[in-house]
Amino acid sequence: MSPTTESDRKSKPLKEKIPSDTEELARREARNALRQFDAVLEIIDGALASKKRFRLRPSAILLLNRVATDGTNEYAGVYRPMHIEISGSAHTPPPAEEVPALVEEMCEYVNDAWDRSPIHLSAYTMWRVNWIHPFVDGNGRTARALSYAILSIRLGYRLPGSKTIPEQISDDKFPYYDALETADAACKEDRLDVTALERFLGDKLAAQLLQLHKDATGGS
Repeated sequence: MSPTTESDRKSKPLKEKIPSDTEELARREARNALRQFDAVLEIIDGALASKKRFRLRPSAILLLNRVATDGTNEYAGVYRPMHIEISGSAHTPPPAEEVPALVEEMCEYVNDAWDRSPIHLSAYTMWRVNWIHPFVDGNGRTARALSYAILSIRLGYRLPGSKTIPEQISDDKFPYYDALETADAACKEDRLDVTALERFLGDKLAAQLLQLHKDATGGS
């Protein structure tokens, strides 16, 4: 082989510049929110159109995070390469090297438990993504989007109503955080208990459908 010279071909990574301007960052996040919901609908429609039993795969989770954080985080759509902590939470996410296996394990649980209630599967995925915290940013948005997709697919149709469950949670996150913390506490005792999240999501689903009824009847 010839010795290396300055003219040798070399790969040079190109990173998208993350804006420092808060207004531009907010615009990108708003754009991404719309794109992420479109991605959720595509996942739902694709699953419903298929004649095969639905199987959750890590690629869907990576996609939802990539769309949510595109142009706002350099690790969009890839597992975090470092340890992370959640401010205001008693939970410490697992080490970065455990993330891929834990996401696979989560998908296996959903696929094996697919005959369980839609609300349980939705609550489980919402909690487990937050518990694993597989990404540098956008974990909550990814968890809520995935949970909504799972709920719709398991029910067998797009959920009607204009104020969706993820939108309702964004308006008031504290009950959502409380339900997550309850599930985290059970996990510390080696128990899987997402009943608080199931009740929470059941209430949000009822509110979404009630809004549809109000829209249809002209109620306030």
